[in-house]
Amino acid sequence: MGNAIVEEPQEALGLPVEVHCHGFGEVDFSEFGALDLLLLDRKCAEENVACIPTLYLRRSKLGEFEQFMRRYHAMRTAGRIPHIVGIALEGPLLASHGGTPATTVWAPTRHEWERLAVLGDLGLVYTVVSPDAFTSASGLHDNLDDRHPRFDWIVPLLMAHGVRPALGHFTRDEPKGAAELVHDIVDLAWESEFNGSGTRVITDHLFNDMPLNIRHAFRTSAARAKRESTIAAYDLPGWTLADMDTIAGPVPAAIMQEAAAGRIAACINFDGEHVDLEIASRAVELMGFRNSMMMTDRCDSARIGGQALHQTDDNGLWYQDGGIVAAGSQPLARQMRNARGMGVTDEPLWQLVAGTAHRAFGTGAETELPAGVGTTTG
Repeated sequence: MGNAIVEEPQEALGLPVEVHCHGFGEVDFSEFGALDLLLLDRKCAEENVACIPTLYLRRSKLGEFEQFMRRYHAMRTAGRIPHIVGIALEGPLLASHGGTPATTVWAPTRHEWERLAVLGDLGLVYTVVSPDAFTSASGLHDNLDDRHPRFDWIVPLLMAHGVRPALGHFTRDEPKGAAELVHDIVDLAWESEFNGSGTRVITDHLFNDMPLNIRHAFRTSAARAKRESTIAAYDLPGWTLADMDTIAGPVPAAIMQEAAAGRIAACINFDGEHVDLEIASRAVELMGFRNSMMMTDRCDSARIGGQALHQTDDNGLWYQDGGIVAAGSQPLARQMRNARGMGVTDEPLWQLVAGTAHRAFGTGAETELPAGVGTTTG
């Protein structure tokens, strides 16, 4: 069976896409056993967006997730949820769990990967993996053995079912080695047989959860007091892809260079809190708007993946205990306004919020700027 989302219901064609999001309203997507897909589809229709809910998965819930994917596929096939254009996983193969619930980070065995991969036939469009998941610095390292396959086996299996690896959640150790692993996985994906359409590799959010040479966000009042001088020192107009290795670091450089080459569709956040808006804007200029996708990492309630969250007075992000960022709170329309405030005009903005995503996930949607987009959602 081919990837189920290639034939897109007309209602969702051309809409902006929330590529990576965790919860709308009171709905925690990771509580997928109770997820009301019809309610979520109505919420998307109200906001005039399509979405790809991003779920966390505990190993003990794999069977329940398979049932959920069968339910999702049946409802998609029946045309009942046209705005939910795919399902995604954040993890479980993460070298650094960051704000992800620790219980949702684990290394699948061969059999578990086979069970996950076939869900691509039901609409699973990507799974976030850490290129350095099998290195000694990985949080998974001590639990790995010969039951756990490496990427030379995992990536072709995912490709065969139309499931894209989404690169993210790096450790801070050995940035040069991690950058080489990025290129290796991209090569594997493009050399494998792909039972899908669109871009074969995407990323989790650029600049977050990866080793960096720069400060990419200014989330507290103390940090914001130094922001202007810091940004000036970075000389953003002088940034080039060729120099990104020394400017931002080997890992973001590898991602941006592969994106500019059209081999990755790179996600980046425009809430101004995950990533500074000037840095985000310059990054998408360098990668190309047709190779970049706006993501929200959005959760509307103080709960995600079964864990309680809280906010601070400094910003609108959601935090785990210990001050670790778990999610954002700004919907796509707000982030579109943020991008416009940075001078992103209608055509490149449309690529950033719709065109790239529809091409990357092979929805068959019209990807050119529709009439009236300047006032549609932003």
